[in-house]
Amino acid sequence: MITPPDRPDGRAPDRKLRVETHGLDVIADTERKGTPRTLFWPWFGANVSILGLGYGAFALGFGISFWQALAAGAVGIVFSFLLCGFVAVAGKRGSAPTMVLGRAAYGVRGNRLPSVISWVLTVGWETVLCALATMATATVFGRLGWGGGTETKVVALVLVAALTVVVGVMGFDLIMRLQTLITVVTGVLTVIYIALVADHIHWSAVSAVPAGSVQEFIGALVFMMTGFGLGWVNAAADYSRYLPRTASSRGVIGWTTFGASLAPLLLLVFGLLLAGSSADLDEAVAADPIGALTTILPTWFLVPFALVAVLGLVGGAVLDIYSSGLALLSAGLRVPRHVAALFDGVLMIVGSIYIVFVADDFLGPFMGFLTTLGVPIAAWCGIMLADLALRRRDYDEPDLYRPTGRYGDVPLTPVLLTLTATALGWGLVTNSTATWLDWQGYLLHPFGLGGRSGPWAYANLGVLAALALTFLGTLTLHRDRVHEQETLAPSPVTDEGASL
Repeated sequence: MITPPDRPDGRAPDRKLRVETHGLDVIADTERKGTPRTLFWPWFGANVSILGLGYGAFALGFGISFWQALAAGAVGIVFSFLLCGFVAVAGKRGSAPTMVLGRAAYGVRGNRLPSVISWVLTVGWETVLCALATMATATVFGRLGWGGGTETKVVALVLVAALTVVVGVMGFDLIMRLQTLITVVTGVLTVIYIALVADHIHWSAVSAVPAGSVQEFIGALVFMMTGFGLGWVNAAADYSRYLPRTASSRGVIGWTTFGASLAPLLLLVFGLLLAGSSADLDEAVAADPIGALTTILPTWFLVPFALVAVLGLVGGAVLDIYSSGLALLSAGLRVPRHVAALFDGVLMIVGSIYIVFVADDFLGPFMGFLTTLGVPIAAWCGIMLADLALRRRDYDEPDLYRPTGRYGDVPLTPVLLTLTATALGWGLVTNSTATWLDWQGYLLHPFGLGGRSGPWAYANLGVLAALALTFLGTLTLHRDRVHEQETLAPSPVTDEGASL
């Protein structure tokens, strides 16, 4: 039964909550439901986090002006989420998880390479979000005089992690319901927050921030891309796969992009105004992006602020833990989906403990993490988008699970393209605040870009280079292979390879 379009979460009225049993399998026609506009709710709920305000300080940290940062943020956010919208179309056309659909380009077993990369990225993101929610809670409690020390952090971490893991393990239906709730609650409370701290904006200080170079602008643009859409593109089809095949592709692209971009754009503008008005706030955000924002709030709103901060971060972490479980299965682990999600939840808790109780700095490792994994994900995205653009027919679903099928086992071209683009990309990015990444940037000097201390050192051109190289390379080298695949008759439906 197809859900009536007026249900915002896209579920059937009499559908009872239960642990989702679907893993890497194709969603049957009888279970596909909703309309493209139901995609607004999970994507908005996952990106309405107060962390979006912190990106204002992150952008100005590249040494650019308010207007430059606004342009870099707007283009980076919308363009990167537009990539998510295009990938989401694959979900409707194939009704399988993103990392399974990637097998059409990479082959059934060759796709394990990007699946591992996707898994690391999503586990990393869910860890960062869980840690931020914990630190924000402790900061609020500290300001209220209710603690804020180690004990508070432990309790906050347990509660945040429990909510994230439970929802991620339960799966799609509960996620859609939670994201709808998060969208409404955080949307309203965020507007109240903005109204309460608006008097801390001083346009004279904001407008006095000097402009930066073209290289610094590009660096901020790429950081916005990796911090937003490129952090989600590898999971973009995980939610659209439940839509009917007849759903509008333009609608899928539009609602995904609109839902994901709306909150970050509004939060970025206000974050830029706040960070540009106060050098102290700008610096504090680097250590505790969300907790720093409580310092300008009246005491009576601290509890509602904690609620909006935690819910917004949990909204993103839930989508990440769901998709990380699917990526882990696609990488070759043969367990039920909910077991994979639970395993990732344990890793999330361990990583959060390190960030909250051990690490001294947040921004440095965070930027290094985004830039480093942003390169191979951009390479994967280029191949996925080009492969999707070349196809005129829906995926042959049985062959997505058969190494002997039309998509092959380990085709060399996409694997070599990914490795080449990643090597090129890492050679064109740097991060001075993360010492474990000192080896990057090895191509900046040979390419005449001034080396690791030159003007192009922090432009992070490697992300854009990886995306462009794989996209153009796949369009050029993959066209005949796709045409040959689509001339074959539909394959018979069997259980062969269903667990791959």
